[in-house]
Amino acid sequence: MQARHIDHVNLRIPADGAADAREFYGERLGFDIEDDPYEAGEKPFFDVRLSPTAVIHCWPTADFEPPTATNYDHVAVGVEESADEIEAELAAAGVEIEKSLDEPLGATGESPAVYVRDPFGYRVEIKAGA
Repeated sequence: MQARHIDHVNLRIPADGAADAREFYGERLGFDIEDDPYEAGEKPFFDVRLSPTAVIHCWPTADFEPPTATNYDHVAVGVEESADEIEAELAAAGVEIEKSLDEPLGATGESPAVYVRDPFGYRVEIKAGA
């Protein structure tokens, strides 16, 4: 088997969390939200479009359990911006930075990364220049 990329990540969110997810991932982080099939009742989740080949499924459910250190750590998203640009964009959007690291290891090697939390407790690593 020869994998090319991660197609999607599925994150369960609270049943009433769709607006918060859209605001955080769409307005604050600047990713496109694809929710027409969800709004039409055709799918039980909507997508955060990270790139042409990757999405995060946000799945509102009454069975949501907040992430803990034993069941989730983070999802890493590679972006083109530098760490300084990422931090400036997050500050302008009012997103609290949990931590920044100079060279965490990832699929594309070592590069700076900035860590934030979404409204549901999921940690998101934003990897610079990846």
